[in-house]
Amino acid sequence: METVYETIQRSSRISFPGLFGDWSIDPPAFFTLFGRNIYFYGVIIALGFLLGITYCEKKAKRFGIRTDDFYDLVLWLVPLSIVGARAYFVLFKLDYYLSNPGEIAAVWNGGLAIYGGVIAGVIVMLLVCRRKKIPWQAMLDLIVYGLLIGQILGRWGNFMNREAFGAETDIFCRMQLTAPDGSSICVHPTFLYESLWNLVGLIGLIVWERRGGRRYDGQAALGYFFWYGVGRAWIEGLRTDSLYIAGTSLRVSQLLSIALALVSLVLLVVNARKKHPPEELYVNKVAAAAAEIVATETREETDHE
Repeated sequence: METVYETIQRSSRISFPGLFGDWSIDPPAFFTLFGRNIYFYGVIIALGFLLGITYCEKKAKRFGIRTDDFYDLVLWLVPLSIVGARAYFVLFKLDYYLSNPGEIAAVWNGGLAIYGGVIAGVIVMLLVCRRKKIPWQAMLDLIVYGLLIGQILGRWGNFMNREAFGAETDIFCRMQLTAPDGSSICVHPTFLYESLWNLVGLIGLIVWERRGGRRYDGQAALGYFFWYGVGRAWIEGLRTDSLYIAGTSLRVSQLLSIALALVSLVLLVVNARKKHPPEELYVNKVAAAAAEIVATETREETDHE
């Protein structure tokens, strides 16, 4: 199976015969600008970051986060998350990259592991929130919306690179890869599964939050981690390009996803049994503090009169 993938990965036409019949596409991996190759993989991931940041910036006040504080975090979060995502991928393919050190930084060829980015991002967020004295749970609740947007779009970078596909299948939504010599296979479009799974998760979180479902800081983040963990554990089992623990048949991301989903579920259940007064939400604390400042200024003006 791996040999087939290596043979057709960069040159195959893509079609979805169960959905669109004979219609097919041959997505380019890059375009040339001023004599340089610009890879769609990087462009799409950058677009995901940009849209995610824009959405979070507009939503920040609903979590009590100042825009300036959010952008201070972003300045550190974006580059270090990319470094973390790449480092995670390289770590689990260390033998290959030790033999090909020149490719360690070649992220345009693919190879950004979401869990590495999340781990690095959480560490950066904890440090920034501690410095700014912001509850990290409130900041994390905000960030997961941007993370979902980035993941929804980022998986289409995998599509352009012809990667992150699953095992052979004859399911109705199968994706057919046809090489120039006419040979073809039909596989699970796991990049599409994950993109759609995250889209449903994003819509669910938005509707839930707007209806006042968030009762404590960190609740939205737990919901995201549970939803993503369940979906990724299932989807990872379909993939043929998983990262494995050295010397075993254990898929790293699948194990992490199962653990993430279980821990998140336990915490959601435990917190559901507790009382969460509205005034404990950080956004409400910020609003109360602002109201107190206004009231104090009003009293002082009245006293002067």
